[in-house]
Amino acid sequence: MADIKEAKLMKKQFDKVYQFKITLQDIKPPIWRRIRVPASYTFWDLHVAIQDVMGWTDTHLHEFQIKNPKTGRKINIGIPDKEFGRKVSPGWNKKIVDFFTLANPKAEYNYDFGDNWDHVISLEEILPRQNGIDYPLCVDGAMACPPEDCGGSHGYENFLAIIMNAGHEDHDSMLEWAGGEFHPEHFDCAEVVFDDPAKRLDNLDADF
Repeated sequence: MADIKEAKLMKKQFDKVYQFKITLQDIKPPIWRRIRVPASYTFWDLHVAIQDVMGWTDTHLHEFQIKNPKTGRKINIGIPDKEFGRKVSPGWNKKIVDFFTLANPKAEYNYDFGDNWDHVISLEEILPRQNGIDYPLCVDGAMACPPEDCGGSHGYENFLAIIMNAGHEDHDSMLEWAGGEFHPEHFDCAEVVFDDPAKRLDNLDADF
């Protein structure tokens, strides 16, 4: 569609960066990340950065919910889907600067409407861009991302209980399902690789 093509052509020049903390809900100890992204980002761009820094695979629908500072009403931003029966504004058409402010710093981000991975997105600072730094940038975080499709927060608790118990009858099969090993406390910013949001958006062209 034309609006997707226009989003790809948007200028990405910027002189400020937005620092966000992303916290996955209903899991202890907390799984969280801190990132800095260009102020020129759309919500689609932010979505891709969240997926990459958290460790998700972007294989399910997502949706932001944030208060519109102009109206005071919450708006849903993500991938429009008529099956859900509510209005969802395309993320590639909405700029983060039009919604996130230090007076309006929070949004909810839901990924995978089956497992319902709920995140709180908090704008912490608006900073000047630093020369020589590639953005987006991961600056901090803790704990590994749960395996995709493990059943939400309760399913993840069950998954951990099984893999931590070598005597459990499902221990070996569960680890095999998870790729052979899983270390719930591991996270390293240096291992984060950010994808190009424009390239990721190409995959949606056929559907929208």
